[in-house]
Amino acid sequence: MTATFPALRPVTSPPRAGRRAWFGLAVLFLPTLIVAVDNTVLGFALPAISAALAPSATQLLWLVDIYPLVLAGLLVTMGTLGDRIGRRRTLMIGVSGFGAVSLAASFAPDAVYLVGARALLGLFGAMLMPATLALLRTLFVDRVQRRLAVAIWATGFAAGAALGPIVGGVLLEHFRWGSVFLMNVPVMLALLVLAPLVLRESRVAVPGRLDPIGVLLSLLAMVPSVLAIKLLAHDGPTGTAGLALLVGVVAGVLFVRRARAKLAAGEEPLLDVTLFSSPVLRLSALANASTMFALTGLLFFSSQYLMLVLDLSPLAAGEVLLPGFVMTMLAGLVASRLARYFSLRTLVPAGLLLAAAGFLLCLGLGGDHGVIVLAGASVLVGTGIGLSETITNDAILTAAPANRAGSASAVSETAYEIGAVLGTAVLGSVLTAVYRSAVEVPASVAPLDADAARETLGGAVATVGNVSGGAAETLLASAQAAFVDGVGVTALVGAVVMVAVAVTVVVGLRSR
Repeated sequence: MTATFPALRPVTSPPRAGRRAWFGLAVLFLPTLIVAVDNTVLGFALPAISAALAPSATQLLWLVDIYPLVLAGLLVTMGTLGDRIGRRRTLMIGVSGFGAVSLAASFAPDAVYLVGARALLGLFGAMLMPATLALLRTLFVDRVQRRLAVAIWATGFAAGAALGPIVGGVLLEHFRWGSVFLMNVPVMLALLVLAPLVLRESRVAVPGRLDPIGVLLSLLAMVPSVLAIKLLAHDGPTGTAGLALLVGVVAGVLFVRRARAKLAAGEEPLLDVTLFSSPVLRLSALANASTMFALTGLLFFSSQYLMLVLDLSPLAAGEVLLPGFVMTMLAGLVASRLARYFSLRTLVPAGLLLAAAGFLLCLGLGGDHGVIVLAGASVLVGTGIGLSETITNDAILTAAPANRAGSASAVSETAYEIGAVLGTAVLGSVLTAVYRSAVEVPASVAPLDADAARETLGGAVATVGNVSGGAAETLLASAQAAFVDGVGVTALVGAVVMVAVAVTVVVGLRSR
């Protein structure tokens, strides 16, 4: 009697991406690059914008803050919308709107108009980022190829952050302030032509109906929370900040309860909150927020130090930090290969600890080698960011099911935005507090000028021009020394945060 055995099914590997997919990746790289450029170039354009449009202090604050507020508030909605109506369609709408509003912003007649344009840029920017990462997942099914593709895509953030100061410096030296917005237009036009040629549409097979109440609750959860962080950093504990935080927390609780109720009823929520049951996704999002916390915190004090203490031009300041951004890109590409041999639990904490080492290096900023110290710190922080964010983005995409790619991408992008806000708010408030307590203003300085000098280093440098004699030199020396003291404390806080998150990741993933 001959025994028979059932035929074994052949083990099939995921299909590998071809040339069209890699062309698609090049197209998806562009919106990442331009949004990152926009995040860094504005800070260098503010003096020219202030001179041309004469915004009030409140208008100037909103000019900076409105973009990340709108962007952070709408990322979840736009990521989920892309899952439903199509990720390529969402990308195309975002590209069209971003290009048109950039054109309008470049010719803004006044500050109010420009604030409104920045708000619209946030709206259309929220369509771009989740769509690009979700489309990347559909292009690259093979895990090894996708990890490399994510690494290349993530370098867009570093490349954009590096190009922002350099491109901004060149443009502002030769053209009016509107050129920093106008440069977006040709890139958006190229995307409109290329995207339909190389990107296929993808969406959820059976999309549910969009939840308007969920959209409203997500906005009420994100925007007031981000605003509260900024208000606390700028003004300290106030009734307005407390109210904004309360609204954000209550709306967040209601949003989660509504999402769970809809899931229990078999309906589609705006965001599948069960995604956060995965420790890998939760901790990867935390690490993403931490990398942006480190990057924005470093940029906040390094750009001021280079331009206001060492008196470098915006272009020269950008060149000092350029090696760090280059290392972010290189480390991201290397990380995609290291991931074959080392786990998430190893690589991500290693990246965060490198960033911590970069902050600790800034403790020596007060010596005669400030440029070398900052360049070295940017290399360490940049290498750490590149090593960590490539792995975390791939982990977030992998941890979520394919039909939740847009939602998972939105979680990743929202973590980035929250980290960026916290980096400026927390580290910026620490630096400001130390500076204000240490700066000494000569008694001969007029009261209004003295208030400005005590507020920020930039205010002190501007005040020096209104002061004559030895008081000017005394004020400038005191302000610069106080700022360096503030950088030391700020860097120490940044290092502690990076180490704490690294330990959290190690402990949280101990069973994996």
